[in-house]
Amino acid sequence: MKLIIGNKNYSSWSLRAWLAARAGGFTFEEIRIPLFIPGSREHILSHSPSGKVPCLIDHGFVVWDSLAIGEYLAEKNPQLWPADASARAVARAVSAEMHSGFSQLRQNMPMNIRKDYTGHGHSPEVDADIARIAAIWADCRKRFGSAGPYLFGEFSIADAAFAPVCFRFKTYGVKLDGAAAAYLDTMLSNADMREWETAALAETEAIAAEDLYG
Repeated sequence: MKLIIGNKNYSSWSLRAWLAARAGGFTFEEIRIPLFIPGSREHILSHSPSGKVPCLIDHGFVVWDSLAIGEYLAEKNPQLWPADASARAVARAVSAEMHSGFSQLRQNMPMNIRKDYTGHGHSPEVDADIARIAAIWADCRKRFGSAGPYLFGEFSIADAAFAPVCFRFKTYGVKLDGAAAAYLDTMLSNADMREWETAALAETEAIAAEDLYG
């Protein structure tokens, strides 16, 4: 099994697939391709038909898109989704909402682990995205989180879906309270998240379009 990813400092989509593979207990070769440099798209296209990361290759079978990769891995390890049908439905719903939504947050607070952009990126629309995310976290923890510290108790694809937001909230100094704040602390303390962060901090590539605030 191989997982094609981009820069760990910037590639939020790569993080999601990488965490799902780690949480599922899969052994995989990590192939990191720095983004937006000469030849990077051609290099990615040699692995991924979409020309984007992440891309999973399992014995020659290719799956692209972070959510599709998560679903593929969950077919092999169903524990990546909650066991309860109702919880599993909500987990899929919030993962899909994260996958397709929160455009203002993405645009104005891109993932950039190496920076401290405290106070930057806010607007009424961004703050509305933040409020919605905090509400999702608090609701999932209240209704489904009794068996552990993650959104649905045990770590799931839903947590992987929101992992880049956790790094964003750290970078931009977003303040939460209550259950949402506790969940953010849990995610930032997760061993796999910390490993990814350490690798991101060691990277030297810079993408000017992602370094919005200097």
